[in-house]
Amino acid sequence: MILALESSCDETAVAVFDPAHGLTGEWVHSQIALHEAYGGVVPDLASRAHLTHFAPLLQRALGTVSAERIARIAVTNGPGLAACLAMGLATAKSLGLAWRVPVVGVNHLRAHAFSPFIALHAAAPAEFDAEFAKLLPHLGLLVSGGNTALFSIDESRRIRLLASTMDDAAGEALDKGAKLMGLGYPGGPQVEKLAATGNASAFEFPKAVAQRSSLEFSFSGLKTSLRYQLEKMSPADIERRKADLCASYQAAVFNALVRKSRLALEREVYRSFGLSGGVANNQTLQAELEKVAKAQNIPFFRAQTQHTGDNAGMIAFAAWAERETGGVNDAGLGLEIAPSLPLAAE
Repeated sequence: MILALESSCDETAVAVFDPAHGLTGEWVHSQIALHEAYGGVVPDLASRAHLTHFAPLLQRALGTVSAERIARIAVTNGPGLAACLAMGLATAKSLGLAWRVPVVGVNHLRAHAFSPFIALHAAAPAEFDAEFAKLLPHLGLLVSGGNTALFSIDESRRIRLLASTMDDAAGEALDKGAKLMGLGYPGGPQVEKLAATGNASAFEFPKAVAQRSSLEFSFSGLKTSLRYQLEKMSPADIERRKADLCASYQAAVFNALVRKSRLALEREVYRSFGLSGGVANNQTLQAELEKVAKAQNIPFFRAQTQHTGDNAGMIAFAAWAERETGGVNDAGLGLEIAPSLPLAAE
């Protein structure tokens, strides 16, 4: 069995994975309330919170499985906030020494890439490898607060980065837009909530794309356009039309994600399409991308809600899914944090 630890940002998470059954337990402590007053994550506060909460989460995990059954410890070693990653790595190494089991490092972004298939494994663990092979090559879209990327997983489960953002990530653009409009933290869910009752055609924002023929994304101009729009409106008018502003702004962000995904699917042959990352929890985005997959006559997979944000379940699953592909770092006690670790080489 695999014990996994995740502490790349502001979530302290632990999970236990049994290859024969799937995830047998997942525990997460969220720090949203801690950082809400600051409008964003404060690294020093986040790292201290990890130090406080790993012990009780591990205690809960070990209440469901004995340490003797843990054959490997998987820990996020990047990318992320350095001080936060260090807390998880130190905890993993301590357990590895105490229990005399190997410690492996998992790329947080690659874990997101494989997260849409956790449910597929849980449905039929024994048949997963054969069923997964039928879905490759796979096109994936990772959309989170810090990353926006299109990537492929080939028949050997190797990941290739196809495109990323040239500036802000899609989730970052949504969060910054929410901040400009005076919404609460975290901003993305607030935008989604208001957008549900707004008119997406009420305001014209630029399409958040780079060159038309490129798969790359660019969201900084969109954010600037929103600021200019708000500067032309009175506070009362902004408040009155906030739902329309959110709907129009969100639509511009999602338009880019949909257009680039469709372009990627048209350029190469894929057997499946997946969505992962924190923004993958947005139901509007899910529906639009599912239509894209349907038009290509391929299945659409999205990460389950509990696996869209930072979580240890996907870390454990990736450690197992990439066990024979070189996707995990097996440096053991020599493992180091890598705050800028990329998804894959371009």
